[in-house]
Amino acid sequence: MMKLSTTNNSNANTHTLRLHHRLRPCLLALIITTAAFITLAATKTMTNINYNKVSSLLNRKPCPPPDPVAMAKAAEYKAKPTQLLAIIHYATSSTVPQQSIDEIRVSFDVLRAVGPCNFLVFGVGRDSLMWTSLNPRGATLFLEEDPVWVNTVLRDAPILRAHPVKYRTRLSEADELISSYKAEPDCLPSSARLSPGSRCRLALTELPSEVYDREWDLIMIDAPRGYFAKAPGRMAAIYSAAVMARARVGAGLTHVFVHDVNRRVEKMFAEEFLCGKYRVRAVGRLWHFAIPPAAADVSNATTFC
Repeated sequence: MMKLSTTNNSNANTHTLRLHHRLRPCLLALIITTAAFITLAATKTMTNINYNKVSSLLNRKPCPPPDPVAMAKAAEYKAKPTQLLAIIHYATSSTVPQQSIDEIRVSFDVLRAVGPCNFLVFGVGRDSLMWTSLNPRGATLFLEEDPVWVNTVLRDAPILRAHPVKYRTRLSEADELISSYKAEPDCLPSSARLSPGSRCRLALTELPSEVYDREWDLIMIDAPRGYFAKAPGRMAAIYSAAVMARARVGAGLTHVFVHDVNRRVEKMFAEEFLCGKYRVRAVGRLWHFAIPPAAADVSNATTFC
């Protein structure tokens, strides 16, 4: 009896295993088919969702125009290539501007107030990249007596705009020039011009045409050399800056800065032609003048002040 029961159970198990083997492909096919239907349904649903999103985006109203005030503020703080070059230059070089930080701040305050502007600088050198970077959206031009030095500076900083200038004076002539200029009609304020035909030795008549074509908002006089007798001295630069300021047609003042006023000639010519009444600030060796255009009723004036 025991043997018969065992045999029957064995046959039943064998039959069940065979049935499972026959049903396994069907079950697998059913599972795959069900998964495919689920995936298809999910894909269709996601497609509908994405389509709805795209449709809603396409049906939206256009974005409002950007705020011009915000854009102007963003542009104001966007660094210019010249400013980045100046940062790299002064951060990696031992050469620094010859003016002190307090003297530089005088000009910087004016540049910040009136810039972007036309900025004319007598002298090119260690501080040129700084001045250009402080007037990034304006026009900054340098005038230098030594053409070799101009080429040297431009080779290291080709982004600068500089021109060589010829002077007709010597420092040793300063006293004679200031005592005799009133005897030359072309030097008097009523007829002072920086034209090539001028007979005034203090007038710079051979500057690049760009200098005469622009009205300069700021003029920095830190050149030419004025510390030995045969040097050109800054007499003509100071006089010509006064003529430019007085001839201004546009509105506003012309800001003139004279460096090294601790020296007798710079101080004497600044007082004679730029006038103490127009001096608004004095810091260290720097004087700052704010000069208005000449009035129409000064046709008979014999002095600049």
